[in-house]
Amino acid sequence: MVEESGIEVRDVPFVTVGGGIGSFVTVDYLRIAGVPTNQIAVLSNIDHPWQTYQYLTRVSQIPEPERIRSDSSSRPDNIWGFPSYALSEGWQDRSVRPLLRVLGEPIFSDYWTPRAGAVFASLERESARIAYPEMLVKGVVRMVRRRVGGGYYTILTPPAGTTATKRIAYRSRFVHIAVGYPGLRFLPDLQAFRETHGDFHHVVNAYEPHEHVYEYLKTTPGTVMVRGGGIVASRVLQRLMDDREKFGLRTEIEHVFRTFVTGAHGPHPWSRRKGGNGFAYQGFNYPKSVWGGQLKAKMRRLEGEERAAEYRRMGGTNTPKRRRWQKQLQAGRDAGWYRAYRGLVEEVQPGNRLTSVVQRDDGVQKIPSDFIIDCTGLEADIADHRLLNDLLTNGGAGRNPLGRLEVERTFEIKGTASGDGALYASGTATLGGYFPGVDTFLGLQVAAQEIADDLARRGWAPRLGPLRSTAQWIRWILNRPVEGSAQWSRS
Repeated sequence: MVEESGIEVRDVPFVTVGGGIGSFVTVDYLRIAGVPTNQIAVLSNIDHPWQTYQYLTRVSQIPEPERIRSDSSSRPDNIWGFPSYALSEGWQDRSVRPLLRVLGEPIFSDYWTPRAGAVFASLERESARIAYPEMLVKGVVRMVRRRVGGGYYTILTPPAGTTATKRIAYRSRFVHIAVGYPGLRFLPDLQAFRETHGDFHHVVNAYEPHEHVYEYLKTTPGTVMVRGGGIVASRVLQRLMDDREKFGLRTEIEHVFRTFVTGAHGPHPWSRRKGGNGFAYQGFNYPKSVWGGQLKAKMRRLEGEERAAEYRRMGGTNTPKRRRWQKQLQAGRDAGWYRAYRGLVEEVQPGNRLTSVVQRDDGVQKIPSDFIIDCTGLEADIADHRLLNDLLTNGGAGRNPLGRLEVERTFEIKGTASGDGALYASGTATLGGYFPGVDTFLGLQVAAQEIADDLARRGWAPRLGPLRSTAQWIRWILNRPVEGSAQWSRS
């Protein structure tokens, strides 16, 4: 059928779809293990793996000099995690302060986290080292379908005019999907307001460009309503408060929480999260043991509703408790220009100023503001993504207890096997599986390691043993290109 359609067919054993950090770390593992570049194709509509993440950090108020929410040893450019970001920064700055911060965290100091710019620079360095651009093919993937003879066809639409045919079919034994977030969706009242009134200027999402809000406030005193209590809300609040201090502004902030946390919470003393003033505090997205401790081992044993219940117990919106934010927020409470509420916004009304109708415990309150910044970070359903929806409809894929793609412990998508081939997925589309921290730097690396090990068990990729791993780490330190594997044999 493919031949009769006239679509160009290209053969490559391993295809990864997405081209973001999830694809990058998986390719990084395979290249370090010894898979040559001509055995891998990266199908993507972006130019480099950190492009989307860089955009999201910038618009959500984390410029390159600022620090992201990631552990020092969670390095997507370094599968060994050593030297850590803190050690690298200390070496570059000729300072022991980053190391002292790590040693003292979180009791004597906040958790140490890397600067966004350092992450992007290190990813660029590793991309060149593993010859990532040689494997990149630009275009939009429409679908992944099983082949009758085993393996898969991945249908790509390349940029117009770059190929003889409008579609290219990549014929492979293995496919890996890491397409990131299916998309963003607004809270119902904000979506209704934007659609009804066409106002995309005063009601914005923190993940879309909204620099005009901060520029307006530099020229005119105004009120901003912030909605949400996670890390993005914290960053937006810090930007508003930093600008207030730096430029002597009179900005006022109305902060609405759907869930208002008043103190420490959790099922028992050994599983509690700090909280207060509306926020739930946690250093990272998940407790650290999900990446290699008791929670990781426990989650691998759970099925169905038991797994979903454990996700609910450890989940929920949270943010790091950083000393600077706390001082700024307390100053705002004391002076009255920062006001926090628990409530459900039922409607946003237009006018000279926006009016949010908030249902609170003590009744309905109308809160005026000049802008609304939605920091709730609600994600669209995976079925809203064309490729993932096709897998659910035609590819045999199913949903896990949280509604995302159901994957095996090896990150193979359940129900999609094709002969001796396998279809894998990693990243946020698999949240709800046997491994919780999938949408983090370290989580993507854990998934990549599981996938690489499974490919080795199937006899396709070389197994990364201690001798080669040590030799390749030395090459990483010296920034020398990846060498081929003497044990490599294609099958």
